[in-house]
Amino acid sequence: MSIGHFCVLFFVVIFDVYYLNLCIFSNIYTCPALTVLMGANIASEVADEKFCETTIGAKNEGNGQIFKELLQTSNFRINVVHESDTVEMCGALKNIVAVGAGFCDGLGFGDNTKAAVIRLGLMEMVAFSKLFCKSQVSSSTFLESCGVADLITTCYGGRNRKVAEAFVKTAKSIAELEAEMLNGQKLQGPQTSAECTKKTCSSQLVFNSVKV
Repeated sequence: MSIGHFCVLFFVVIFDVYYLNLCIFSNIYTCPALTVLMGANIASEVADEKFCETTIGAKNEGNGQIFKELLQTSNFRINVVHESDTVEMCGALKNIVAVGAGFCDGLGFGDNTKAAVIRLGLMEMVAFSKLFCKSQVSSSTFLESCGVADLITTCYGGRNRKVAEAFVKTAKSIAELEAEMLNGQKLQGPQTSAECTKKTCSSQLVFNSVKV
């Protein structure tokens, strides 16, 4: 199968507001070779070969299928969709919701409240993406592993949730908790939240969820 000179698969997320423009890989690098992978894939569980799913977003379906053939195993199930922008947005925005879930845990609000935060957070992820993505955003993409599955995993097992809970229970700053708990890693949720706020304020827009 011919795909030109190269194809690129990204496993990381860039999310920034630069000169009031939303910057993600899919917007910066517009070549059809761009492909992104996001999903409910806690690294330690993937390494232990515990079953999980992931999503590949490919502007070029042929590229996505090639990466699927290369990476899929009996324990690592891959689905390919064409909305690479949406897949990447899911990977960034979930971290904001996870911080909220951690606050719920720290405050002892219980599972019902946490479930509401996750559900409403998912709706806000859809709303933000539909408002600011340059390309098509389908609600169905949020039902893939990159969307609801990764959101649930992050809100129960991710570092953003963990540090947010500790932030509520201690008098320590986020920077202090990162140094103590993350072994050199950083939180994505607070910075992504700041960038989203910058974008919505620059658009003179305060919104609740749009209809999904």
